[in-house]
Amino acid sequence: MSSFLFRIYDKVVLGYPRTWLGVIVLLAIIFGFQVQNFKLDASADSLVLENDEDLRYYRATNKVYGSDDFLIITYTPFEGLMSESSLNGLRGLTKDLEQLERVKSVISILNVPLLNSPKVRISELGSNPRTLETPGVDKNMALKEFTESPIYRKLLASVDGKTTSVLVKYKRDEKYFSLLEKRTELREKKLNPGNLTPEEEKTLQQVSLEFKQYLAKTQDRQGKEIAQIRAILDKYRDRAKIFLGGVTMITSDMIDFIKSDLSVFGIGVLCLMIVVMWLFFRRKRWVILPLLCCAVTVWMVVGTLGWLDWRVTIISSNFVSILIIITIALTIHVTVCYGELYAENPEIDQISLIRQTIKRIFLPCFYTSITTMVAFTSLVVSGIRPVIDFGWIMTLGISVGFVLAFIIFPSFLSLMKPQGAVSNYDATKRLTNGIALFSLGHKNKILSLTAVLVVLGIIGISQLRVDNRFIDYFKTNTEIYQGMSVIDTELGGTTPLDIIIDADQDFFDYLKELESQKGEPDMFDDPFADMEDVQEENYWFHPEKLLEVEKIHDYLEALPEIGKVLSIATTLKVVRLLSDDKVPDDYDLTLYRKLFPDEPRKTFLNPYLSKDANQIRINMRIEETDPTLNRGELIQKINRFLVDEMKISEDRIRFTGMAVLYNNMLQSLYRSQILTLGMVFLAILVMFIILFRRFFLALLAMVPNLFSAMAILGLMGWLNIPLDMMTITIAAITIGIAVDDTIHYIYRFQREFASNPNYAQNVIRCHGSIGRAIYYTSITVTVGFSILTLSNFIPTIYFGLLIGLAMILALLGNLILLPLLVVMFKPLGPERA
Repeated sequence: MSSFLFRIYDKVVLGYPRTWLGVIVLLAIIFGFQVQNFKLDASADSLVLENDEDLRYYRATNKVYGSDDFLIITYTPFEGLMSESSLNGLRGLTKDLEQLERVKSVISILNVPLLNSPKVRISELGSNPRTLETPGVDKNMALKEFTESPIYRKLLASVDGKTTSVLVKYKRDEKYFSLLEKRTELREKKLNPGNLTPEEEKTLQQVSLEFKQYLAKTQDRQGKEIAQIRAILDKYRDRAKIFLGGVTMITSDMIDFIKSDLSVFGIGVLCLMIVVMWLFFRRKRWVILPLLCCAVTVWMVVGTLGWLDWRVTIISSNFVSILIIITIALTIHVTVCYGELYAENPEIDQISLIRQTIKRIFLPCFYTSITTMVAFTSLVVSGIRPVIDFGWIMTLGISVGFVLAFIIFPSFLSLMKPQGAVSNYDATKRLTNGIALFSLGHKNKILSLTAVLVVLGIIGISQLRVDNRFIDYFKTNTEIYQGMSVIDTELGGTTPLDIIIDADQDFFDYLKELESQKGEPDMFDDPFADMEDVQEENYWFHPEKLLEVEKIHDYLEALPEIGKVLSIATTLKVVRLLSDDKVPDDYDLTLYRKLFPDEPRKTFLNPYLSKDANQIRINMRIEETDPTLNRGELIQKINRFLVDEMKISEDRIRFTGMAVLYNNMLQSLYRSQILTLGMVFLAILVMFIILFRRFFLALLAMVPNLFSAMAILGLMGWLNIPLDMMTITIAAITIGIAVDDTIHYIYRFQREFASNPNYAQNVIRCHGSIGRAIYYTSITVTVGFSILTLSNFIPTIYFGLLIGLAMILALLGNLILLPLLVVMFKPLGPERA
C-alpha cells in the first residue's frame, strides 16, 4: 500500500473508528428496508440465451400454433384403469380441477371423443361425440382405443393401459404475453444502434420494469395454484399413484429449491465457519469479527439486489454461501497477519499494530479480491442470463466484502486491547513446515507426479461433454424427477421439440404467378369456388404430401430418444382408420378442410397445419430418461434424414421448441468455457506482472492455478460429469479463488527474499507464516463449499464438491509445486550471502 494512500486511509478510517461503525450501522438499516424487495426467478427465460434468434422464432410459432405449455397429472390407479373405483377417482379429480379459477379445460380419457369404440364416420365428428361417459360405451373397447389410437396412445394412456394422464390447460394470461411481446419487440429494435427513439427507449424501460413486477406476481400466483392442485391430488392418492408435471410445476418447485438453498446454505455455511474459525483461533474475537464482516456484507448485497430488483435464479442462489466463504478467507489473512505481528511485537500498542497489519496485508488482499472479481466477471461472456447475473452479483458482493472488511475489522479492533491470534493448540505450523521440507526434498517425485496428472488431465478434458438430460438436474426423490420419469417411460416423453417445414420455394413462385394472372371476379357466385382455391393454392394438404409427412412421422416415432409424435400425419392416420385405410383424394381433403367442425379442427388441424396449409408443424417429445440422449446429435440426425432421404431443402426446415433453446444454451456454455478461461488467464497474468514486477515470476505463479483447473476439468471428463449451467463456471472460479493463495505466497516470499536472499530458507519461513493462512483459507473454502451438497439441484451439488476438491488441489499446488518451481528457476535473481 503506497504511503500516500495509507496516510489517507489512516486519517479517514483508522482515525474515526466509532464514526465509521456508526455509518455501517446506518447503511445496514437503510439496506434492510430493501431486503423485503429481494425476489427470486425460475422462469423459462432463465434457461435460454439472450437475443437468441431461435427464441424469437419459438415465440412466433407459439403465436401461430398455440403453446404446448400445460400441467400434466399422471394417474396410475391401484385397481384396473377401467374399474369403477378408478374412474370415480378420475371423475372427482377432474371435477375438482375444473373448479379452479384460471383453469380453462381439463382433458382426460373421460371427455375426449371415442372414434373407434365403435367406429364413427368422419361426418359425425362434430355432432354429439361419444365419450367414456356416454351410457352404454364398451369400456374394454375404449381402453383398446386409448392404447392403440394414433392420438391417445402415449398421450392420454400408456401402452400397457395402466397409466393415464390428465392435462390441465390454463386460460391465456393476456397481460403477461402483451408485456412480453412489447418488450421483445423493443429489445429486437434496440439490437441495431440508433433504431430506438428516446421515447421508445423510455417505453422499453417502463415495459421491462412492469414485466418484471408482473412476472413476480405471476410466479407467486403459480406457486399458490400448484399448492391448490397438490392439495386436490392428495385427496385421491389412496386410489392411485399420482405425480404432477409440467413447466409451471417445475418453475414453482425450482423457486422453492432456491428459497431452501438460500436459507440452508447461508445458515449451514455460517455454522461451519463458526466451528472452523474456533478450531483455528480458539478465541471469540477472531470468530465474531470475521462473521460480523460476512453478515453485514451479505445483508447489504441482498438489500442492493432488492433495491435494483435484481432477481436471483437457481444458478445464483448459492451467492450467499460463496460470499461468506470468500469474505471469511479475506478476514483470515488479516487475522493471521495481525497475529504474527503481535507475536513478534507483544509490547506494541493496538493502533500501531493495526496500522502495520493494514500496511502489510492491504495490497495482496486488494489484488486477490480483484483477481476473484475478474474470474466471476468473465462469466458474462456465457450469454446466459442467470450465469451472467451470477457473475455480476458475485463481483458486487466481493467488492462490498473487501471494503467492509477493511472498515469493520480495524474499527472494532481499535476499540479493543491487543490479543494473540494463534492458538496454543495449533499444529498448522508443524504441518506446513513439513510440507516445505517435502517440497524441497522430493523434486523428481513431485515433477514426475505433476507430469502424469497433467497428461491424465488433458485426456480427461478431451472426454468432457455438454450436459443433455434435464432430468439429471434433480434428485430421484423429488416430484420433478419422479413425474418426468413416469411421463417419459409411460406417456411419451417430456421435453417438446418441433419441426416446422415450409412449402417449396417453387410453389411460392407459382402462387405469385397465379396471383398476377388473376382477372376480375365473375359476377356470378360459384358455391364450389372456395374449395377449388383451397385445393389449388395449398402445398401440404394433398394425398402425396400427406404421405410424405406420414413417412417423416413414422421415422421420428421409431427413434429411441423420441416418445410421442403429433402432426398432420396423425390426422391422416385417424382418417384412414375411420375409412378402412383408404387415403383420401384431393376432393375429400378439400371437403374435410372446408367442412371440418370447429372443435375437431382445434385438435386435428390447427396445431399442425398453418391456415394457408403451406407450412406444417411436427410436434414430438424427447424422452429425458434415455441414457444415450444427446440433443445436438439428435437434431442433426433428424435434419440429415429430412434432407438426404426426404429431399427437403435445408432452408425449408426449422427446428424449434424448448429442446432447441436448451441445446443452444448448452452449446454456448461449451464455447464460452474457452472464452472465459482465456479471459481469466490473461487478466490474472497481467495483474501478476503488475504486482510482482517480474514477467517470469508471473508465469511461474500461473502454473499451480493452471494445474488445479486442468486437474478438476480432467477429473470431470474421467468421471463423466457433464458441463452444465453450474459446472461450466468451475474452472474460472477455481482459478479466481486459488490465485488468492498464490498472490499471498509470492508477495510474502518477495518480502522475505529482500531481507534474506536464500530460496530454500525463505520457503520454510513462508510456509511457517503465510503458509498457515493459506492452509486456513483453503480448508475454510473447502469446508464451506461442502455445504452445497445439501441442495436438491444436482449441478449445485457437483459444483460444491468439485470446487472443494479444486481448492485442495490448489492448496497442494501452492504449497508443494509453486515453492519447488521458485527454488528451481530462481526468478528473483541469484542467492546472495
